[in-house]
Amino acid sequence: MTNRRKFLKQMCYGAAASSLPLSFLSCSVPKQKLNVILIITDDQGYGDFGIMGNPIIKTPNLDEMAKRSAQMTNYYVSPVCAPTRACLMTGRYNYRTRAIDTYIGRAMMEPAEVTIAEMLKKAGYATGLFGKWHLGDNYPMRPQDQGFDEVLMHRGGGIGQPADPIGGEGKYTDPVLFHNGKESPQKGYCTDVYFDSALSWIEKQVSNNQNYFAYLPTNAPHGPFHDVPEELYEMYKNMNLNSDQFPQDTGHPLPKKTDMDKLARIFAMITNIDDNVGKLFKKLEDLKQLENTLVLFMVDNGPNTRRYIAGMNGKKSNVYEGGVRSPLFAHWQGKLIAGHSNDRVVAHIDILPTVLDACSVSVPQSVKLDGKSFFPLITNQKTNWEDRNIVIQAHRGDQPVRYHNFMIRNQKWKLLHNSGFGRENFEGEPEFELYDMVSDPLEMKNLVNDFPGIVDDLKKAYINWFEDVSSTRPDNYAPPRIHVGTTHENPVVLTRQDWRHIKGSPWGPDSNGYWKLHVAESGNYSMKVHLKENRAGGTAELKVGELSLTNSFLKDQSKLLFNNVGFKKSNVDLLVTLTIGKNTKGPWQVEVKKND
Repeated sequence: MTNRRKFLKQMCYGAAASSLPLSFLSCSVPKQKLNVILIITDDQGYGDFGIMGNPIIKTPNLDEMAKRSAQMTNYYVSPVCAPTRACLMTGRYNYRTRAIDTYIGRAMMEPAEVTIAEMLKKAGYATGLFGKWHLGDNYPMRPQDQGFDEVLMHRGGGIGQPADPIGGEGKYTDPVLFHNGKESPQKGYCTDVYFDSALSWIEKQVSNNQNYFAYLPTNAPHGPFHDVPEELYEMYKNMNLNSDQFPQDTGHPLPKKTDMDKLARIFAMITNIDDNVGKLFKKLEDLKQLENTLVLFMVDNGPNTRRYIAGMNGKKSNVYEGGVRSPLFAHWQGKLIAGHSNDRVVAHIDILPTVLDACSVSVPQSVKLDGKSFFPLITNQKTNWEDRNIVIQAHRGDQPVRYHNFMIRNQKWKLLHNSGFGRENFEGEPEFELYDMVSDPLEMKNLVNDFPGIVDDLKKAYINWFEDVSSTRPDNYAPPRIHVGTTHENPVVLTRQDWRHIKGSPWGPDSNGYWKLHVAESGNYSMKVHLKENRAGGTAELKVGELSLTNSFLKDQSKLLFNNVGFKKSNVDLLVTLTIGKNTKGPWQVEVKKND
């Protein structure tokens, strides 16, 4: 029997189809649409699973999911948060989307980008996000502005960052989240809240015979680590987490000294995620949805500390394998073959076209994707999969620099320059490394001097890619502007997450920055300036274009108000400078409200 006919049988009748006579192949694929659940964890890393050879961490539900799933074993993501998410949501390289960094206004995605939620919503799906967005906290860049019907999210790149709401700072337990744009205090641990909310929402969609796309991006196990599930933390704290427990048979050994308390906290967060994945599958089973739901699981980048990564080199922010490789589990009971794996090189840009392919939803003609559907690969169909180059690059700054912290990979070769994410540029000439990923998947032997022709070919391919993604639209790397004065969001809360940094360390106590705004409607506006740890009085100067206003504040005052500020419809930059004695700094947050 051909692979195609086998696949048709499975699509029609599930795993037992192999026992059916060929005459039954006249059936059609069920017309009921496929549901999709996409889970992505934050800073988990490739090795934080029992099934990946980690002898300590407890992930029984994810291990079982992996065994029941089809897997892509060479699946790549970006080395940091927001770039991965932009690629995931659009099927395009993040350099096309203006989301090129993780903070100071560069983790905002161009509103003109068309997301997977928008495409599925147009096809009749209910769409929900529960957790981390990290592609813009204000209109028109919020998830509800980009195709999601139901949104329960935290702001910024994580809880415990300057985008936290006032009074909700650092609260993983009983977090203050945002439900469809409104501040919403919650009860419970944040990961539990996301999954419980998602499961309630899914149950509602099932009862209404409504197909759905549920996006579950957790902020765990991203730091800070002060607030973790207590029972799991106690369990790991009493275990031997020393690096001598891990396999040491490669040239990339684990560090001798590890912060054991921090590792115990990270593992507790991960096992809590695993518990919730178990709850998810139990709910799908109870709802009889397992045969009609594709569940995808992945991580967003490498681990946030140097720990077990299945023998690979690197961690989060690196373009070595440990920084950019993710598991990809694809679970669809009765439709995908349990234990099937495929080693073709795929990446985050391929998730959108793969999901649309599985759902029989067409990509809009106006949208140019970089990704390619690997649905035929996970369904074990016979297909002519052409080799191609995947490029991953990420570093600090307003625009990318050629060869800075990049990799280019095809099925056999990988060329990289691991120059570091934290700098906007690098000094001197790029230090290229070339690896034969077929014979040397752990990047042990640098062959850059042995195959100059391969190096030249990959460099040319990279330059073509760089020039292409950098010319996607006019002023390609200009940061998007936050809109004020709209009915969609009023007031608008501006935070240090999205300001354009001009002084001090980006989020430091003496830092300052300004916000790039689009005033949607002329009129009078009020500005509420939030102070933090104000131990002395001073003055606040507000500048908007040519307008400059000054107000004073007293010791221990937590906020001050600028009333009836006249704005004209235009693009403006808003700068607030606090002067306390001889020192200047920026505010903690600013609320901008259009008056009635």
